[in-house]
Amino acid sequence: MRVGLLQLTSSDDPDANIAATLDLVAEAAGAGAELVATPEVTNCVSTSRTRQTRVLCREAADPTLAALCGAAERHGFWVLAGSLALATGDPDGRFANRSFLIDPGGQVAARYDKIHMFDVTLSEAETYRESDGYRPGTRAVLAAAGAVRIGLTICYDIRFPALYRALAQAGAQVLAVPSAFSPVTGAAHWEPLLRARAIETGCFVVAPAQTGRHAAIRGRRRETHGHSMVVAPWGEVLLDMGTAPGAAVVDLDLAQVEAARQKVPSLSGDRSFAAP
Repeated sequence: MRVGLLQLTSSDDPDANIAATLDLVAEAAGAGAELVATPEVTNCVSTSRTRQTRVLCREAADPTLAALCGAAERHGFWVLAGSLALATGDPDGRFANRSFLIDPGGQVAARYDKIHMFDVTLSEAETYRESDGYRPGTRAVLAAAGAVRIGLTICYDIRFPALYRALAQAGAQVLAVPSAFSPVTGAAHWEPLLRARAIETGCFVVAPAQTGRHAAIRGRRRETHGHSMVVAPWGEVLLDMGTAPGAAVVDLDLAQVEAARQKVPSLSGDRSFAAP
């Protein structure tokens, strides 16, 4: 499968982000992509709940989702909308951070709500409490894009290897990790974590990312790490997009999944043990 990755610098204006996203989708289509993957919060990167409350939509009315479904149908390929920030109608006002797999007919084939919330304190000046604004999902999702089985995850999930092991043991060949990593954690941990998840599971890891400084109408401007990556089942980095927005394509030889797992069959080597 030829996979296209989009690296975006989304603002907190969803309408303005659509045109830039669709331009790169078309670029990936022109390069022969069979599946195009976008980063986390493709539609809106925002630090302001007030701004999010004003601009985010329910799934059925979200213009970015509609545009990506239209693009999938127009180009006749699969689209993985890495995630969209969506209104939910929850009583506490929290949003959903939701990934979508869209089929070549423009229909949503699978949904995944981010399970692990990014609640961290990196320094006195840099604190994140994703769970204040977003409600976590509760279900792992394995989806089929034609003959390719994809495990859907989002960003901070990468730090919880049990999720990836469960997806691989359920049949995943590709693990999707759309992200908006911070520069601090990205510089230290992004590549090692992606390579570890690939090596542990014998899967390809496809990780489209947000990058750079994100324009904001309201709230502080956010900065993200970039370096969208594709990692092979043996741990080789096949693509690193650096920090510039753009599109890139990589061919995935799915025979490498079985080859890696035959060499090191750790997915079938579980043993029960007593907890410490």
